[in-house]
Amino acid sequence: MSSIKLKGSSSGDVTITVPAAAGTNTVTIPAATGNLPLSNLTHVTNRQNAIPLIYNGEFMINQRGTVTGITANGTKVLDRFRCDFAGDWVWTASQDTSVPSGSGLSKSMKIQNTTADASPGASDLCVFNTHFEGFDVNQLKYGTSDAEATTLAFWVKSNKTGNFQVNLRMEEAYHIGQLVAISSADTWEKKVLNFAGNTSNAIPNDNTEGLRIQWFLNAGSNSKGGNTPTSWEAVTADEAYSSANLDLGGSTDDNFFITGVQWEVGTYTSATLPPFQHETPHQALIRCQRYCQIYTQPPLIGSANAGNTVARASFGLITSMRTGPTATQSGTFSWFYSNSHQPQSTAFSATYTDTQTFEADVTMTSNGMTATHPCGVFQSGSATLILDSDF
Repeated sequence: MSSIKLKGSSSGDVTITVPAAAGTNTVTIPAATGNLPLSNLTHVTNRQNAIPLIYNGEFMINQRGTVTGITANGTKVLDRFRCDFAGDWVWTASQDTSVPSGSGLSKSMKIQNTTADASPGASDLCVFNTHFEGFDVNQLKYGTSDAEATTLAFWVKSNKTGNFQVNLRMEEAYHIGQLVAISSADTWEKKVLNFAGNTSNAIPNDNTEGLRIQWFLNAGSNSKGGNTPTSWEAVTADEAYSSANLDLGGSTDDNFFITGVQWEVGTYTSATLPPFQHETPHQALIRCQRYCQIYTQPPLIGSANAGNTVARASFGLITSMRTGPTATQSGTFSWFYSNSHQPQSTAFSATYTDTQTFEADVTMTSNGMTATHPCGVFQSGSATLILDSDF
């Protein structure tokens, strides 16, 4: 055999030509249909084993449960999503089972107005976000001539029709956006948006915020009136909601559903967009626990101090978190010191955390422990320990 020649064809088949004494033998290998283009990746190049850029895009993970009475910026809702709903209006964010028919999706996020405000103040906001640390999006090569274009896709429905605005934003400095139309009320619609890469401004290669995606559903006059930023530019407040007119929140009938959020590296249309990359609930939860871990019976084991009223206790975290988390105790934990002595705690008097360990001083409701003797927490009711390192 003197040579082997590989030849691609317009159909995508590969032809291997093997010279032979009596002629040419040709073997045709059918084009692969299971391998998709490089897209929606973080660290690997085979999409079948890829990690989606979006966390919890199917909204399967909801560790915090339904969040009611949302009136302020920075309210954490379903995992990896945050509501900045500042103003006189009041909102609820919840997990819902309404999904597009035939999509294979299982859950959605529902945002419902519960107290209306048809005339928001100038600085009022109705925007929800998902934030990415630099480690996850540094692969986009922003700040170089090779900056990657991306495609954002999602399903939405609302009781209202009109335009809302979706922005990519690099903290408070730079943004790019598009108006998105809801054409039919109470009907799931799929949206596919293309965004250019940012060739001028780099993403930090660390655990700080590298980029966020914003869905603006309403805002006061400070966020209106400017031009939609169709290319990367310095943030101007009046471009965030620009000429959008969906204006949710004027009635307690107003709602917004979203699911199937995917963010792909590359430029796609609705016809060429790769299929949504489903995760199992276990896979999705483990990824989300880098940012939020909730314990109903934390494995806290400690010992009493010299005053017999405080126990210092610690445990290792499920997975390494983005930063040392903020700890919040909700409800009452009981502690076992002996069969006859089981004091309770309602809060931590001090916490010491890093990305892998939680440690706290716990003040008991009664004393009687012996200094240095061990004690451990056990569940007695609906208490939870929330560790949060999300943006």
